[in-house]
Amino acid sequence: MLSSDILSELRAGKLAGTTRLDLSADLTVFPPEIFDLAGSLEILNLSQNRLCDLPDDLHRLTKLRILFCSENEFTHLPAVLGRCPSLTMIGFKSNQIRHVDERSLPSSLRWLILTDNRISQLPSSIGRCRDLQKLMLAGNRLESLPDELSDCVNLELIRLSSNRLQMLPDWLFTLPRLSWLALAANPVFETQLPSPPVALIDWKDLELQEKLGEGASGVIYKANWHSNPDGHAGPVAVKIFKGVVTSDGLPASEMNHSIAVGAHPNLIQVLGRLANHPTGGLGLVMALMDQDFSNLAGPPSFASCTRDIYADGQRFPIPVALRLAMGVASAAAHLHQRGTLHGDLYGHNVLFKPCGDCLLGDFGASSIYPLDNDAIAQSLQAIEVRAFGCLLEELLDRCVIENDEMVILESLRILQLRCLSTKVWERPSFDEIRTALCKLSDVVTDPAEANCC
Repeated sequence: MLSSDILSELRAGKLAGTTRLDLSADLTVFPPEIFDLAGSLEILNLSQNRLCDLPDDLHRLTKLRILFCSENEFTHLPAVLGRCPSLTMIGFKSNQIRHVDERSLPSSLRWLILTDNRISQLPSSIGRCRDLQKLMLAGNRLESLPDELSDCVNLELIRLSSNRLQMLPDWLFTLPRLSWLALAANPVFETQLPSPPVALIDWKDLELQEKLGEGASGVIYKANWHSNPDGHAGPVAVKIFKGVVTSDGLPASEMNHSIAVGAHPNLIQVLGRLANHPTGGLGLVMALMDQDFSNLAGPPSFASCTRDIYADGQRFPIPVALRLAMGVASAAAHLHQRGTLHGDLYGHNVLFKPCGDCLLGDFGASSIYPLDNDAIAQSLQAIEVRAFGCLLEELLDRCVIENDEMVILESLRILQLRCLSTKVWERPSFDEIRTALCKLSDVVTDPAEANCC
């Protein structure tokens, strides 16, 4: 239904009982008829309008849990949000926000999205948001973080890419549940990896075919490369970046880091950088994945917040789960040996085959850090190890156990709990994880031998 039709039905009182309302109709003022839905409305999406403020009595929407006002004209985060009794998710991406009111953050908040604004300072009141799990601040003007943010001990995901951070507070590395962190394009980390030689692949040598997928940072196409090194045309995947700030950070950082991390059997192979795109766009040419590969999981939902969604009934034999875990841990170990934080180590960024072969992809949230600073290197690796622990937990929760595999499962559970330790310094390194998994793999049947492929 067109937004104009939705607005007409709203004004005619035909949307009684609605729990979700999506309304993009070039609005400059908040439609007062929305208050007629106060008894039912839980999700309100007013993105892509021209709003610059919200009514002072917005808290009358007592059941409102989720509010999106992205791509509007707000210059401040309205104070009334803090009085909304049920609000757990706020999204004001791509506005012109400079000021975040001390009163604007409800204590019930779990998920805050302020990506791509002009914010230079966060209010100290954010420390009252003890349930906060996701904080999206990429593409702003932050030079520091308030110490009160350290009170948000349930924070699991923080996006700080493309700001002006001069330093990182010590407490950031001790947050007990922090697992996914993005820091690229900040003065605090100006380290650049020496990139391996990579081909420049001319746009005219590529014949684009069907679209394979699309994410926040770009679109991936299947293509034919007419002038590949062996002299024959061959299929490849081409990712063309959108060139806008995403919730993770800058597409240019993603492209550069994808190249700089080099080759590894559990990373998607980069064949070259796109040259001479007709609009000057950035792009990568990558190996085309075997059709047997599929996404291990789907991204988190509103309800799950930070945890991936798996297909109903999805199960993994112990050998397959172990092979998956080994592949991801091996890729992560390789990255951290090169001073790279993946930042988004999730099942939805893992491609896998039924036998357990896997590839870790998507460097949109990755960061480069200095290897000569042991404290920083160990702290960032410990954060990523917790992300791996979450992934391992999800795999083990879905394992099919044979009678003689219970000991293996118990050993994997012990490793998982070590990775999830709230005492950050007690977590194992990826090298330790890889060693532990290799020892376990010696006593289980190989997935290929078990005809899982």
